Amino acid sequence: MKRRSWWLLVVWSLILALALAACGGGAAEPPAGDAGEVAEPTAETAAEEPTAAAEEPADEGAAAEGDNIIIKLAENPWSASMINANVARILLEEELGYPVEIVTIDENAQWASLATGDLHASLEVWPSGHAENVAQYIDDQGVVENGGLLGPVGKIGWYIPSYMVERNPALATWEGFQDPAAAAEFATAETGDLGQFLAGDPSWVQYDADIITNLELPLQVVNAGSEQAILAALDAAYSREEPILFYFWTPHSIHAKYELTEVALPEHTEACYAEADTGGVACDYPGDDLFKIFWAGLAEAAPDAYTLLKNMNYSTEDQITMVAAVELDGKTADEAAREWLAANEATWRAWMPAE
Repeated sequence: MKRRSWWLLVVWSLILALALAACGGGAAEPPAGDAGEVAEPTAETAAEEPTAAAEEPADEGAAAEGDNIIIKLAENPWSASMINANVARILLEEELGYPVEIVTIDENAQWASLATGDLHASLEVWPSGHAENVAQYIDDQGVVENGGLLGPVGKIGWYIPSYMVERNPALATWEGFQDPAAAAEFATAETGDLGQFLAGDPSWVQYDADIITNLELPLQVVNAGSEQAILAALDAAYSREEPILFYFWTPHSIHAKYELTEVALPEHTEACYAEADTGGVACDYPGDDLFKIFWAGLAEAAPDAYTLLKNMNYSTEDQITMVAAVELDGKTADEAAREWLAANEATWRAWMPAE
């Protein structure tokens, strides 16, 4: 009896030991290696365990390396600016693969946005009205870059229909408007006895009120509010051969549609425009070599886009053709730009970055 109990005790002890081993009993020890260190995982254990990248979702907002930034182009409120932006947009998107956003913005407000990189390029700057901006943002701070000439040469001026000069040849120069009776022909209900000088958007570069005051002309500036409003007023007056004196510029399609005479003002001088800040302008607007401006970081952030925009250059006649397609033929800026691009591939191919 004692022998059987002893054997039973041995058997049960063995069974218990085997059970504990099968269940992993006891404290687990780190794999072999230096004391306190965890051994490198084997190929098998690595395959079984998820990596840190797999455990954490990717940041959807972060752009992958090599992605193109969204190029933001300024569009100022006149037809040529809209067309310039569309020519560039089409090439950037369809030839170089950049996403593009066209931002409508005042020509003065755009400088601060370009300085911070909120805008990347403006493709038509009239230098006569932006000497201070050039000095501040380009010359002094270096946060905006002169992107080179666009090509067209612009000129702001005072215009009247040529039939008014046929009636009174003195109106071809500013001296003709010194006569109160002659100026009164241009009067409206808004200006009373004074002749009306029709200006555009108040944000445009314009010294007409100063010129009128300093030349002592019996005229009063009235703002039409936009290029389209000036054109509507001109069309209405021209159709009835009525007087109209207005602010406008070249290049523009109206010079192909209407017979207009630019009123000769005193010759432009640098000394005259040196008085601009104090209201002292009493002379004509200068001729303007239109140029482009860029965010100073564009070349590094988007080198191919920078190269294209830097090289972008066409003639005054090219621009007038596109503007006329919009303003005379009723095409959109996109349609006018595409027509020009289709007919002038040799020109724009030369703008593209080297492959």
